[in-house]
Amino acid sequence: TREIEESISSHPAVAECAVVGIADSLKGQVAIAFAVLRDPDALARSRHGDDAGAERARLEMEGALMQVVDKQLGAVARPVRVHFVQALPKTRSGKVVRRSIQAVCERRDPGDISTVEDPAALDMVRQALAA
Repeated sequence: TREIEESISSHPAVAECAVVGIADSLKGQVAIAFAVLRDPDALARSRHGDDAGAERARLEMEGALMQVVDKQLGAVARPVRVHFVQALPKTRSGKVVRRSIQAVCERRDPGDISTVEDPAALDMVRQALAA
C-alpha cells in the first residue's frame, strides 16, 4: 500500500493520501484509497455548476489518479476506489490511523480512537464510503 500511496501522492492535485487493504470475497483483499486534495473545493466547483458536474469532476479525478497508479505500478496495483476526504484521521503525532480506516471500510468497530487528533476525520471516511 505504501507504493500505491506514493504513486497517488505524486499527482500534483493530491496533498496526501492513505491506502488500506480490505477483505474482498473474490480477490481476497483489494486496495482502497482516500485522498486529500490540495484544493479542497476543486471537486465542488464543477464546470457546469450543478451536482452532476461535481460528480463528473470527482469521477475524472478518480480516473486520473488510477491512471497514475497504472502507469507507475501497473494495473495490478490500481485501487478499486479512490475516495476524496477533507482530512485523514491521524494521531496527535501526525501518523495516519490506517487500522481505523480499514475497520470502517470493512464495517467493523474501529477500536480505540482516543489517540485520533480529530475524530471527525474518521466520520469523513464513513461519509465518503456511503456516498
